Amino acid sequence: MRDLIAYCGLDCEKCDAYLATVNNDQLLREKTAKLWAELNNAPILPEHINCQGCRVEGLKTVFCENLCGIRQCASHKSVATCGNCPDMEKCPTVGAIIENNPEALTNLKEVRPFHRAADDDQSRK
Repeated sequence: MRDLIAYCGLDCEKCDAYLATVNNDQLLREKTAKLWAELNNAPILPEHINCQGCRVEGLKTVFCENLCGIRQCASHKSVATCGNCPDMEKCPTVGAIIENNPEALTNLKEVRPFHRAADDDQSRK
């Protein structure tokens, strides 16, 4: 499973917060903070732009760590990503991400297991 695919299917390796962190790029942190502050009408500062990936150990942005409803839901349901959730097809929260970024759905389909435990039970009979 690709660890840098977020719970919602977005690719962390393409995220400006991730890129700024792994490349220690202060200019990208400043640019990202300004954009995200405008988009979210929130006080986001360059020092808030540090993230090593949504589903891996390490630094996370304040939003990803504490406010992301998708991350909280996946954690509560103990699923690796939304692609492993039986409710994904009807979920309006992850649906909004997928609608704005169709690659997220492709990523979710690629990272979920190729078969379910129920399929294993059937193959043993």
